[in-house]
Amino acid sequence: MSATPTTADFQVTGMTCGHCEMSVREELEELAGVSGITVSAQTGTLRVETDGTVSDEAITAAVTEAGYSAERV
Repeated sequence: MSATPTTADFQVTGMTCGHCEMSVREELEELAGVSGITVSAQTGTLRVETDGTVSDEAITAAVTEAGYSAERV
């Protein structure tokens, strides 16, 4: 049985520029199961598309690793 694709939205604090977006994107791309990432420093939003096997905790940990904080919305 395969996992169901999911989309999760997060509010990210601390991002101010394109480099911030790139840092978040790079950390999330390392997570197996992530199929799409939309991140905006201007709005502080993050949308992550996954195959359904990636936990919110793994996503927020990746954002933390990039130097920011995220909360599911």
